[in-house]
Amino acid sequence: MLFFPPRSLPEEMESYLDSLWFKIESVIHHIKIFLDAAFSPLTALGPAGAIFVLAFLTVVLTKFFSNKFNTKRYRMLKEQFQYWYNLRQEANRCEDPEKAKRLKRNIDQAELNRVYYDYFFEGFMKSLLTRYLPLFLMLAYVNEAFKPSQLLEHFGRTYVLKIPTFSAKPALIGGVFWFFLSVLLSFGVYSLCKKIVSKARSRPHPSQGP
Repeated sequence: MLFFPPRSLPEEMESYLDSLWFKIESVIHHIKIFLDAAFSPLTALGPAGAIFVLAFLTVVLTKFFSNKFNTKRYRMLKEQFQYWYNLRQEANRCEDPEKAKRLKRNIDQAELNRVYYDYFFEGFMKSLLTRYLPLFLMLAYVNEAFKPSQLLEHFGRTYVLKIPTFSAKPALIGGVFWFFLSVLLSFGVYSLCKKIVSKARSRPHPSQGP
């Protein structure tokens, strides 16, 4: 078996990739400067409060985008999937055997599988763009803006929270771990606020009477 050593990239391609990487680094650096300026008032809350506010804002944005951002293809696939799914459920619930057979003959199983796969993949891409991408981008920013050196410079310590333990040393929580906890808490707070608002809207207005 012959072995061919890997060829190196042409110099033109290497220089192009280097210049492209430098441009990407410059864009990321300017985005960080903008976010630092935008979120600078949050430093008054301390690192834990600032990270929690960032996590809560990110959760609110992901909820908003996931509810509002629906492509035309996603809506079309959802309608097709609901049609075939309802037809299949009707066939399963039908007590008349002859009618159930007629309904099942009308179900194209291959078409149902194709629509389900396309609908699932489109929904996955939608979730990736509207939910997970904002969370990962904010996580990257928190990892850079609240790293130990930055915490020491702005807050005089290298950790976000200090939790006492049974041992002599307390547990020190960093920015990334606290961000994950804040995201989980933010989802709970968002759901609670949503329930409170929905209950308040469902109550009859005093002027409407009983």
